[in-house]
Amino acid sequence: MNQKSSGSASALSVQVVIIALLAWGIFALLFFLLFSVPLPGQERAGWYSITTYVLEDAAFLAAALLCFRNYGSPQIVSGRSVWLLIGSGMLSFFIGNLILGQWEIGWGKEPDVSPADVFFLLMYLLVGIGMIMAVTSRKLNLSLLQILTVFGIGIAGAVFAWFIYNGAGEEAALWFEAPAIAQTSPIAEPAPLAPIVEPAPVVAPAPPAPPAPIVEPAPPAPVVEPAPITAPAPVTAPSLVAPSPDPALATPAADVPSWALALEELFAPLGDSLAIAYVAGDIVLLMSATMLLLAFWGGRFSLSWRFIAAAAICFYVADMWFLYATRFVSDYQTGGLLEVFWIFSACLFGIGAALEYDLSSRSRRASRRRS
Repeated sequence: MNQKSSGSASALSVQVVIIALLAWGIFALLFFLLFSVPLPGQERAGWYSITTYVLEDAAFLAAALLCFRNYGSPQIVSGRSVWLLIGSGMLSFFIGNLILGQWEIGWGKEPDVSPADVFFLLMYLLVGIGMIMAVTSRKLNLSLLQILTVFGIGIAGAVFAWFIYNGAGEEAALWFEAPAIAQTSPIAEPAPLAPIVEPAPVVAPAPPAPPAPIVEPAPPAPVVEPAPITAPAPVTAPSLVAPSPDPALATPAADVPSWALALEELFAPLGDSLAIAYVAGDIVLLMSATMLLLAFWGGRFSLSWRFIAAAAICFYVADMWFLYATRFVSDYQTGGLLEVFWIFSACLFGIGAALEYDLSSRSRRASRRRS
């Protein structure tokens, strides 16, 4: 009786988690579809940026907690250390997003590099190692064709990122930003017609002018005495004191702590290096996702790892869009439509963790009943 009740509770738990994460992802998609594109001539409202950060942070925090639950369970088949690494990566992204949100929303700054990048890059390292350990710890040997496929996907992802990073997307950006009439081939305009010159009208000769009247000389003007000479007024030097500004028109400066500005200046020279590190991290995630799909294509425990692989691919899509947008879209503001794939990634990581927990619990209960 206790085993049946615990089994039904576990099934109910995994169903609630999956439905909640799916609903969160659908709500995020609808929110981005409705409000990600601002009206012409307007910027995105402040509440939109706050909501996007809340949607992302809540999803990654939930995924981290679900992964840590797998780490704390001795029944996990795939290994507790695997989920410790993946959960730590989710938590690292959550912390980095909090830091970036404070920079952008709290202080109104949009830095190219900030301390949040440290936590974002740590996420790639932790999650990538965890996904690779999920394959190696199970002693799943890939065939030569599968290994070549993994490296081929990695090379293709690297080439695609290289084209975006080195300016191949600039022409596409100009194409989408140009007006529709400028995207078509110009139509040759007809040559202007020569103007028609009308003949000048015949003007009759003017009659002779009458003789001018004789004008008598004017009387001499009276002599005017000169005015007395007065001393000129002293010239005063202009005041060098600027007028006091109107307090109603003065704009208050952003209240940014000095240590935050110092950290921003410290990380500023690392902009290009961090961009390359992000691309390398995306390639690691893409190759790890391909490895998971090939290694766990069939079998009882393959479903959870398919969701993990799909989560890594969604993360790669969001990162590639962000790289393209920040380099080629003028005045880009965070919160674009394709950034919803980050939320999809977190939801899929959480679903994969919940499925792994449920399948591991059922497997251990089934083995106990056989014994």
